[in-house]
Amino acid sequence: MRTIPKDKVIFSFNRKNPHAYFVENGETFWVEVDDCYSGQISSEKVLRPQIDISIMDCSVGPIGVAGAQSGDVLCVEVLDIQFAPQGVMVTSPKLGILGDRITEPDTKIIPIKDSFALFSPDISLPLTPMIGVMGVAPREGDIHCAIPGDHGSNMDTTIITTGSRVYLPVAVPGAGLAVGDLHACMGDGELSGTGIETAGKICVKTTVIKQGFTSRPMVETADSIYTIASDGSFNAAVRAASEDAVNFLMRKKALDFPDAYRLLSAACDIQISQLVNDAVTVRVRAPKKNLGIESIL
Repeated sequence: MRTIPKDKVIFSFNRKNPHAYFVENGETFWVEVDDCYSGQISSEKVLRPQIDISIMDCSVGPIGVAGAQSGDVLCVEVLDIQFAPQGVMVTSPKLGILGDRITEPDTKIIPIKDSFALFSPDISLPLTPMIGVMGVAPREGDIHCAIPGDHGSNMDTTIITTGSRVYLPVAVPGAGLAVGDLHACMGDGELSGTGIETAGKICVKTTVIKQGFTSRPMVETADSIYTIASDGSFNAAVRAASEDAVNFLMRKKALDFPDAYRLLSAACDIQISQLVNDAVTVRVRAPKKNLGIESIL
């Protein structure tokens, strides 16, 4: 199995970005990624105001997937995530929900060992691996990798982890997949503006689906289907994710809109992925078992 190295990256998603790598439809491969700071923070002496934030969240790629065409959906199955031996968390004024209470920047290096993040001598956090940035070329515009959108990118959603299948709408031939921003641990919301940021490797399988069933990211886990939306307005993001969920229920369960809308309210949950990027990201969870759904397709 081959490994795609981290030496070719993008700093923004753009349909004009040339593909740096190519894989076959159905291929399984590893991708090496740096942390979200592009390796700029090597010790606790390095503070966030001292780094170049324009290269944050850079993503390895674009990766062209054979056979992918505009209107298709790219399925990215996450098979494994491996981490570097340490991660980093920073605080800085105005960073995160309570950033107004931070007066001085501070950096914390967190060792990663034996499936735990060693936060302090008496706090060892079980690893909750997740991929912060996963996206494809957008239909239009030049969108920094730190900003999420209908093409995916910096969704910072904890369900993009080992065992998940991420479905992304294809806008250009080859799709232009790019990934990055690993977290060893992160809670929903990413409230301080950062998870435990770390470098590592991601093992994925890419499959082209010739059925354009979504115009925004969706995720399938063992027990749930999720619709994901990002917007500068929290209410607009919730509305978009809810509309996608209702449309999915109408298609999957052969329901009219009123019944799908009722089912959304009775059985589905709105969840927050992140509140700290330029656009917020939310998701709607539809439980498979309760709704009699076996798979997203």
